[in-house]
Amino acid sequence: MLSKAQILKARKAVEKLYTGTCRVTEHQKVKDSISKLTAYTDLVVLDNQPCRLIFKSADTAGQNETAVSVEQTVKLLISPDIVIRPGSKITVTQNGATADYTYSGVPAVYLTHQEITLQLFERWA
Repeated sequence: MLSKAQILKARKAVEKLYTGTCRVTEHQKVKDSISKLTAYTDLVVLDNQPCRLIFKSADTAGQNETAVSVEQTVKLLISPDIVIRPGSKITVTQNGATADYTYSGVPAVYLTHQEITLQLFERWA
């Protein structure tokens, strides 16, 4: 088993690879104190958090198909201390490009980081 010092050193090495930042927005019910009406509003719960997007592409085609489609998997690498709720909108800026994603799977949490599979954000559920 690794010591705390070894884990910290490994975590710092992984965090040096973070070239992007993200903002996490949740669509939450908020009750207006004056009108007493409840409405949904977008609340930023995390901003300017260092992260990294990684992409994996795979060709998919059946035996009888003539066209090959490319399927891309997007994963967010972020601190294991961060909790992102399912359904959150995650806006990532990396390499000068910004895109909106949503959480699409259970995170794989490691001692040094966590990996969250993402899909493009279309709309609030």
